[in-house]
Amino acid sequence: MQKLPPSVEFALKETSPNIGAGSAMGNKLSCTYDLVEQMQYLYVRVVKARDLPPKDVTGICDPYVEVKLGNYKGVTRHFEKKSNPEWNQVFAFSKDRIQASALEVFVKDKDVVLDDLIGWMMFDLNEVPKRVPPDSPLAPQWYRLEDRKGGKIKAGELMLAVWMGTQADEAFPDAWHSDAASVGPDGVNNIRSKVYLSPKLWYVRVNVIEAQDLVPNDKSRFPEVFVKGTVGNQALRTRISQIKTINPMWNDDLIFVAAEPFEEPLILSVEDRLGPNKDEVLGKCMIPLQLVQRRLDHKPVNTRWFNLEKHVVLDGELKKDTKFASKIHLRICLDGGYHVLDESTHYSSDLRPTAKQLWRPSIGILEVGVLSAGGLMPMKTKDGRGTTDAYCVAKYGQKWVRTRTIVDSFTPRWNEQYTWEVFDPCTVITVGVFDNGHLHGGGGGKDSRIGKMRIRLSTLETNRVYTHSYPLLALHPSGVKKMGELHLAVRFTCSSLVNMLHMYSHPLLPKMHYIQPLSVMQLDSLRHQAMQIVSMRLSRAEPPLRKEVVEYMLDVDLHKWSMRRSKANFFRIMGVLSVLIAVGKWFDQICNWKNPLTTILIHILFIILVLYPELILPTVFLYLFVIGLWNFRWRPRHPPHMDTRLSHADAAHPDELDEEFDTFPTSRPSDIVRMRYDRLRSIAGRVQTVVGDLATQGERFQSLLSWRDPRATTLFVTFCLIAAIVLYVTPFQVVGLLVGIYVLRHP
Repeated sequence: MQKLPPSVEFALKETSPNIGAGSAMGNKLSCTYDLVEQMQYLYVRVVKARDLPPKDVTGICDPYVEVKLGNYKGVTRHFEKKSNPEWNQVFAFSKDRIQASALEVFVKDKDVVLDDLIGWMMFDLNEVPKRVPPDSPLAPQWYRLEDRKGGKIKAGELMLAVWMGTQADEAFPDAWHSDAASVGPDGVNNIRSKVYLSPKLWYVRVNVIEAQDLVPNDKSRFPEVFVKGTVGNQALRTRISQIKTINPMWNDDLIFVAAEPFEEPLILSVEDRLGPNKDEVLGKCMIPLQLVQRRLDHKPVNTRWFNLEKHVVLDGELKKDTKFASKIHLRICLDGGYHVLDESTHYSSDLRPTAKQLWRPSIGILEVGVLSAGGLMPMKTKDGRGTTDAYCVAKYGQKWVRTRTIVDSFTPRWNEQYTWEVFDPCTVITVGVFDNGHLHGGGGGKDSRIGKMRIRLSTLETNRVYTHSYPLLALHPSGVKKMGELHLAVRFTCSSLVNMLHMYSHPLLPKMHYIQPLSVMQLDSLRHQAMQIVSMRLSRAEPPLRKEVVEYMLDVDLHKWSMRRSKANFFRIMGVLSVLIAVGKWFDQICNWKNPLTTILIHILFIILVLYPELILPTVFLYLFVIGLWNFRWRPRHPPHMDTRLSHADAAHPDELDEEFDTFPTSRPSDIVRMRYDRLRSIAGRVQTVVGDLATQGERFQSLLSWRDPRATTLFVTFCLIAAIVLYVTPFQVVGLLVGIYVLRHP
């Protein structure tokens, strides 16, 4: 099968950036920052001032500092009525945009009409020292302030430090950047680079065994009792007990997702079904998850009895009934042997179990340099023109990273490098690009998605630096669209080859997933709950990693129906089966003597294998070895990327894409929904026919021994008897030889 080359526009492009890892001599960047291009910055750290003289008639001083370099101006916050203020604020001016030969620092007094100058100083840029980590930070010094004429003022000193550095400087992440000078003080916090950690997730398994001595209000009927469990926003219930007494039994499992630190308790309520949408609470118990036993393997934990509290209305108030307590019998544990899936299984970046005691040693380090992006599309309109304020988010394992936001640029340059510890090579890193919608402190907007890409670590060679420009492809209702390109440098360093090869001998998920497997429905529901918990926790960080960003990175809507995705999956299955189909066609050509020489060779090989059956398996494995060796010449040299042809993104019908982007429940007009429903019915009808035909063939084979058709069963039983006698008398090798020669006979 010849694979058509992907579109040039959507193809991966190899690049040669000027990074330390790619040059023979390296550069002056620290070795920990060798996957990014060197970017020079002028840093100014304004620490504090002392003995500032008052400028108002009131005799008080409201000081702030203004740092000016050419057309760029950075301002600290101002203090009211303070002559010894402390700012400890860093300003970073990009060397590429410096248009002046001197740095000016002004100390001013905040006033209602016009701010008064307290003092100033000037630094010649040619005299500014350079600093390269891991050197210690430059010590700030006290400088005497001068007046407009250059003379020293009577009182007032400013402590600051000025140096030239790179993005490897530890002051870089929290600095005010000159390329974001248009961002107000409310939005500065939303543009900085940050590292986030996903919360540690646990499966909470509640085995509801039985309850005793329930007290229903209506004694004249048999109670229909079930147990409802809630953890935060999650609610599950058992089936109604088959024993309709005051001592019901269930033995049902309820499984929830909880995140450390545990904030919500487990609440169990025993309820009696009185009618449709009408339930009576017979008792409740609240169990803090901090007190629940943690389980590392499949051994059952001890059961416990819990009192059920019942609240009654007395004098118009809800009070706890302390006269008598019913009991509920439970087995509760935090299952640490599972990996809590918060991503799609085949795109997971972490497959370790929750319990740290079960983790295997790390196998290496993944380093990613987020260099730049190019050709980004305008995502919003500002002052009548299109603009984009782009930032990157990368997710691997529990660690999320967010680069700083580059304001108003279609070709942003980040040059930020991040590192992750790797525990499993069969994992995936996801990198997404977003447009920042919160630059001006507003809370109403959303961060728009630009595009994302994934890299599977198992496709990377160890200790090799991959520098590629990845197309940012996004699916829109109008079709697949290229939103720009993301330039990355990636290196996977293996620390232990033995540990890495050992990981390939283990199953994908922890062994608890196979000893006590969860159903597909449970996994889907628990994955959705885990995604919601992660997005909620990360949105509470400062600055927040917003809900829409986390959901896009985790593919929260992957489970929804899509005609395009269904077609793609069908053709993927056909691609897997195409090997068997190709072998069948090749064997048919052998049987029909299309190439007599090949058929004669197959005859000889067949006779040798029949006479020496111990050679069959060695021959098969040798053949697979030769095929693998033959394909080595055409091995892929680049990481795989999204294939628009395989995913049917480039050939999807507009109506199918509109259906894929429809909300759930639907928001489309009734005639369109009716048309799609009829289309789905026709597809389901074909599937139903195929499944029915398969079932019919299976039942026909089963009926050969059921005497439903007496003549067919008689013939089949007689044939089985004759075959048993013949195969008993005749050596198996002779039978195999005769059958094979008959099948391969000349037409």
